[in-house]
Amino acid sequence: MSLYRTMLFTPADDLRKAGKALMLDVDGVVLDLEDAVALSKKLNARTALKEVLSLPRKGDVFIRVNSAQTEFILGDLLAAVTQGVKGIVLAKSESAEEVRQVDWLIGKIEIERGLRPGGLELIPFIESANAIINVYSIASACPRVSRMFFGGVDYVLDIGTSFSRNSEEIFYARSKLVVASRAAGIEAPIDTVYPDFKDIGGLKEDAKVVRQLGFQGKLAIHPCQVGPLNEVFMPTADEISWAKRVVTVFDEAEAKGQAVMQVDGKMIEYPIADRARRILSLADIITGKK
Repeated sequence: MSLYRTMLFTPADDLRKAGKALMLDVDGVVLDLEDAVALSKKLNARTALKEVLSLPRKGDVFIRVNSAQTEFILGDLLAAVTQGVKGIVLAKSESAEEVRQVDWLIGKIEIERGLRPGGLELIPFIESANAIINVYSIASACPRVSRMFFGGVDYVLDIGTSFSRNSEEIFYARSKLVVASRAAGIEAPIDTVYPDFKDIGGLKEDAKVVRQLGFQGKLAIHPCQVGPLNEVFMPTADEISWAKRVVTVFDEAEAKGQAVMQVDGKMIEYPIADRARRILSLADIITGKK
């Protein structure tokens, strides 16, 4: 089990910004070769990436490569598939076939460079209506797919609307991502960025909504968003206390041959006990990162 409460994007060709991002208390940093890099600087960004990857870091490092439909994909992968990278984020993933093509390329590069076959994760970035329609097949395209990102900014443009305060326009897409991830047996998805990085109150409210929907975390575009997101997606003291009580009572009852019991006046069965164990596991993961 892993937990990514926050994934912070930073340009791969900006050594100062990338160096700062890598030392924040963020679960994952995404070094961006796509939207954060101007077309005229794509090639230079790959060269800069080598220096960035040599910098000290606290969390895992991922690299977002350009879409499989662009001329940049092969060069990006040749720069990105290397030691010390946790996974590849595939921008604008549209179909399972695209994901499998990129999986194949990554595998060939891993073999060529003596890396563990299948070691790098592949994270499809779901950013369009077409991708939402194909999301289950994308999620189950290959064993390398670990989780998915939701790109809400591009998605709302694609469906011809804009972000609203209550996010009604992306509710369907968010829900389908969660359900498809679960059905495919991969990790819960990571939600879209909150564009107004100065609105921390709005960010936290949005994060609470998607946590309830089943997301494990959110993408971030500014360091000031990291702390609030970590806080929202962290099990609370009350949740941990409840989980400990449930597990203790359930294990004692199960040892006596009982599968249904009460905790705090509520019936507890196997699914509830499993949820309690997951909460404790997540708390242990977070403790281990401190």
